[in-house]
Amino acid sequence: MSDDDYVYDEATGEWRPASEIAAERAAQNTVRDAAGNTLADGDSVVLVKDLKVKGAGQTLKQGTVIRSIRLTDNPEEIDCRHDTIRGLVLRTEFVRKR
Repeated sequence: MSDDDYVYDEATGEWRPASEIAAERAAQNTVRDAAGNTLADGDSVVLVKDLKVKGAGQTLKQGTVIRSIRLTDNPEEIDCRHDTIRGLVLRTEFVRKR
């Protein structure tokens, strides 16, 4: 093995394989819905509870389908559009993958 295959992990103070550290980082950045399913760009989700939308004066009802979601830098939020609301950001704890 070459020296490039190992990386010093400051959290544990050990030299670890670079592929192992990369896999851990990828697992931390996964976005999960309320049921624990992994979400990806373009997925459709269903609301698990009624949500009052600030600024729109509207309530999205439980069971409303949101299509073509986009993931954000924050793993707890998704960016999406509804028929009547543009620029909608939802917390992943309130949606379930369809």
